[in-house]
Amino acid sequence: MLAPGVARARLLAALSDVAPLPGERVPLADALGRALAEDLAAERDLPAFDAATMDGYALRASEARRAGARLPVAFEIFAGRPAGGPLPRGACCRIYTGAPLPEGADAVEQQEQVRRAGRDAVFARAAERGRFVRRRGSDLAAGATAARAGTAVDPGIVGLAAGLGRGELLVHRRPRVAILPTGDEVVPVGRVPAAGQIVESNGHALAAAAREAGAEPLLLPIVRDDAGALRRALQAARGVDALVTTGGVSVGERDLVRAALAKAGARLDFWRVAMRPGKPFAFGRWGRTAVFGLPGNPASALVTFELFVRPALRALAGLEGSGRVRIAARLASAQEKPAGLEVYLRVRLRAVRGELGAEPLRTQESGNLSSAAGHDALAVLPARRTRVARGERVDAILLHAPHGA
Repeated sequence: MLAPGVARARLLAALSDVAPLPGERVPLADALGRALAEDLAAERDLPAFDAATMDGYALRASEARRAGARLPVAFEIFAGRPAGGPLPRGACCRIYTGAPLPEGADAVEQQEQVRRAGRDAVFARAAERGRFVRRRGSDLAAGATAARAGTAVDPGIVGLAAGLGRGELLVHRRPRVAILPTGDEVVPVGRVPAAGQIVESNGHALAAAAREAGAEPLLLPIVRDDAGALRRALQAARGVDALVTTGGVSVGERDLVRAALAKAGARLDFWRVAMRPGKPFAFGRWGRTAVFGLPGNPASALVTFELFVRPALRALAGLEGSGRVRIAARLASAQEKPAGLEVYLRVRLRAVRGELGAEPLRTQESGNLSSAAGHDALAVLPARRTRVARGERVDAILLHAPHGA
């Protein structure tokens, strides 16, 4: 069995020929969260003119070198209006925040430091060249790189692009992910299960996880544990960027997914990872499609998605890493575990005397739906350990802000 870190590195390396996906131009509103497929360049100076950063008076600093200097007010300039003619020698002008400086002016004095005396302005302190002036190109000069290719588009990048006059951005395409739930025992949401049946939930949870990872999920109908039905379902899924199956990858007589994938032409790279939950995880390639075989237990499916599928989808989307942060937390209770398996506890995080405490969910049974919901992080228990004491520090993969934060 592969260690989780080795398995993750191996699958990401195996996708290097298809990741990232090609770029497409989209409106700014559709670019959020996606990776730039080219450098965002400033095609013009930002700002495009020298501007006042305060309401006050624009002047030549050399003409008000000492407190008490008195200059006539020649005209007014409002934001959104052109500066008009040049500033006459020996004069100043009334100016407002964001307005362009007139030709000749090199300073602005805020209105609180100026007293009006009829048509003149009297300055309470010596002027200083560049004071309260935002210089043309001081944010970005024309030709400068505003953001590098591969940068995730956040609200700031959207605003920056808009400020540069860009209504569209070239970003990497979102991965299209087919999610295939399998099993004779599962029925669709909305149908009352018969004796021995359960309502299918993994597909919906994994579709949500794929969407959160920045992909476009396609939830396929449930496929029974039948070789022919699996073959037909796989053919219908052809052409997607990633195929995620859930259930049917273990060693039981009715676990047919791996065999069906092999018959369809998929090449499995590895199967089984030294972890809990989620040991029966498979990865391979089907042409240009990445194939992930996830276990059928709810917690196992979501944990393996988090560790392996999420970083793979982000790589396809041109984004670096998993997008998750690892933090240190102290275990709230002692934990025993098998040697040789890396264990991922679903935990809630709480502030305890200035540190984060990791409180395991009441149940860690991978088949319980409640063990896959309501946690903030995955606490990682090292493979070499068989017991981790209460209060010990462990790494925790932060999934979202702690409840109540």
